Amino acid sequence: MPNIIFVKPDGTELNVNVNEGVSVMEAGRDANLGIEGTCGGCLSCATCHVIVDADWFAKTGAPSEDEEDMLDLAFGLTETSRLGCQLTMSAELDGIRLTIPDDM
Repeated sequence: MPNIIFVKPDGTELNVNVNEGVSVMEAGRDANLGIEGTCGGCLSCATCHVIVDADWFAKTGAPSEDEEDMLDLAFGLTETSRLGCQLTMSAELDGIRLTIPDDM
């Protein structure tokens, strides 16, 4: 079962174990971390914006053009920003470290 390390805006960390195939958005929402996922993962909002740790960013794959367009609406955008609905957990991403932006 893959593990996600979520870093909250205040710097505290929470380890969340999830089943493979679960999106980061679902994991963060279900753990009550303030990740909304208003659109339910349909790539039509930016309320599941997370910042991927630089060491992990390449392993997440490149964002699609549609994701990049939605990221333009996110607060606190960084070079390693992704939408959690577009990140599906797998064994390869076990231990991924994600920061939840302050304006989430």
